[in-house]
Amino acid sequence: MSSDAQSGWTNLFGRGAPLGWRLRLAVLALLAAAVTTVWVTNSLLTSRFTESTRNRAELRLALYSGNLLSELRRNAIVPQLLARDPTLIAALQSADFSLSTQRLLSFVEEIGAASLMLLDRDGRVVAATDRNRLGEAHRSESYFVNAIRSNATIFSEMPRESGGYSFLYSRRLEGGSDILGVIVVEVDLRKFETAWAGISDAVMVTDSTGTIILSTEPQWRGLNEQEALLRQHPQGAIQRAIRATTDWTALPPDAYVEGEAVMRMETRIPFRGWQMTSFTTYSSIRERVNGVLALEIMGFAILLALTFYALSRRATFRMALFQRESAELRALNARLQREIAERERVEKTLEVAEQTLAQSSKLAALGEMSAAVSHELNQPLAAMKTYLAGARLLLRRDRAEEALASFGRIDGLIERMGAITRQLKSYARKGADSFSPVNLGEALASSLSMMEPQLRQRQVKITQILPEDPVIVMGDRMRIEQVMVNLLRNALDATKSVAEPEVEIILAAGDTAVLAVRDNGHGIENIENLFEPFYTTKRPGDGVGLGLAISSGIVNDHGGRLTARNGQNGGAVFEMQLPIAGHDGLEAAE
Repeated sequence: MSSDAQSGWTNLFGRGAPLGWRLRLAVLALLAAAVTTVWVTNSLLTSRFTESTRNRAELRLALYSGNLLSELRRNAIVPQLLARDPTLIAALQSADFSLSTQRLLSFVEEIGAASLMLLDRDGRVVAATDRNRLGEAHRSESYFVNAIRSNATIFSEMPRESGGYSFLYSRRLEGGSDILGVIVVEVDLRKFETAWAGISDAVMVTDSTGTIILSTEPQWRGLNEQEALLRQHPQGAIQRAIRATTDWTALPPDAYVEGEAVMRMETRIPFRGWQMTSFTTYSSIRERVNGVLALEIMGFAILLALTFYALSRRATFRMALFQRESAELRALNARLQREIAERERVEKTLEVAEQTLAQSSKLAALGEMSAAVSHELNQPLAAMKTYLAGARLLLRRDRAEEALASFGRIDGLIERMGAITRQLKSYARKGADSFSPVNLGEALASSLSMMEPQLRQRQVKITQILPEDPVIVMGDRMRIEQVMVNLLRNALDATKSVAEPEVEIILAAGDTAVLAVRDNGHGIENIENLFEPFYTTKRPGDGVGLGLAISSGIVNDHGGRLTARNGQNGGAVFEMQLPIAGHDGLEAAE
């Protein structure tokens, strides 16, 4: 740390400095205010949130008990109505129960009961919404015996073999002074257990003996409250209630039962001495209080940070000012040194660059010219070699006239080579040659004739689509044929690895003359660099990458454009577009 920084912090916190004592007193006061505020807020909010949670629990418990009582009273009227049904009475009198089950099914959908059963006077099930119970004997069941003995509706709660309880209303059916049978209505109270299980509270209903008959926890049914709480596993209702809010499971479950973590609420149901009890966790209260306390602590922390910032701003500003000025001076000095060294290096290299520039330009032009001559003379030389071999064979067979025709073709190729060399010599003087009308159809036929040796060596399908009328352009026929030969040769090279090579040539005339050469090869990978000099995808020795560059230059000299793209069905497509010759050019061609 620099001496300026050390002196700044010494002035701020040094012994005997008034600013240091003020800082200590401000921090102590702020901490005292924070502790007091947090303690008071915790007490007030805990009391308020606890009371609101208790009120919500009481309201929820009253709503649950009211719904349960309403369901019981609604189903209590059903046996009295069904006991007067003439169809059921007639079925018991005639012992014809063919339509009784169907009638009970029509009632159960409207009533909303769990099930309905019709028992004859012997306790045998003669009609039921659950057809599997037909024929069962219930003669010894309490709901049958009490209904036969009494002229009122009997309510019974029967434990199930599979767990839980069945709640039944039963009433006897009479025909005159005779007892015909008993109608049994099962009340669906298990739907309330399902609804209560969707909340964070644990709810149970006990009968007049204190036995739990309904509960959100299946393990509690059949026990009293004390036994149920002792038997309850930590993963039960209270633990699930805590997980629904905080997922805090570190405390033992008995702490919640003793009242430290759960709130117990109870209410009486005005039905046969039933009672409903609920247990609500305190974790939601703790979360809400902690949320407010966290905001208060955060506010005091921000206030403390602002206090430190306000008291130390002056010293920090001075230190930052000194450091910034020193850094700016060092950066300026380094920048000046770099600029001086860079200028000296540039001056030294400038002289060397000026001396080698002219020589490099000459060597580049010489290399480009040599490569161009090598590339353009390769085609005529290959054709001459093939024609000489053919002429030699014809002479051996005493076919002199045909051999003379081959020599004539060789003579034409020699003239072409001479024209190419003259063209390359005048490459820097573009536009010096005069243009004349050129029939593109004849130029294409001449180019295919020149490619005849390569076409004989390979089985390539050549398809030509030519217009009926001649297509005339103004240009240099030799150079246009040179472009066509390059495009045909590229198409043949592109189809070397294809099983059935095809080359399609289309000549069309409209606003411009268009010659399209399409192959079924593998297409073009890098179209952007395709027309650059010395760019090639062929193996070393097969090409130098000047064919398309020279062809593009020739087409541009004729006022046209050479483009390339990949075909929709694969392969590559090259298009040469040239301006159509005017009326004078057409007369000269004719």
